[in-house]
Amino acid sequence: MGIIWTIIIGFVAGIIAKFLMPGDNEPSGFILTTILGIVGAFVATFLGQAFGWYRPGEGAGLIGAVVGAVVVLFAYSAIAGRRRAY
Repeated sequence: MGIIWTIIIGFVAGIIAKFLMPGDNEPSGFILTTILGIVGAFVATFLGQAFGWYRPGEGAGLIGAVVGAVVVLFAYSAIAGRRRAY
């Protein structure tokens, strides 16, 4: 149930992160935004467990997932911006 919960939270976090970080280099597709949000939730869960904020088997909450999704969206925009500049 933990992975399914992380995916659901990541889906919501991806949508929220898209509203927090609008821009030209951001993914415009709904599916790509959702996938990056899910990746952000997994990143937040992994980092939270590594730093001891979450116990093993416990996933990131909505706020942590949104922060992780914003970080992933920022990284994506930085990579996509460099690729489009050439």
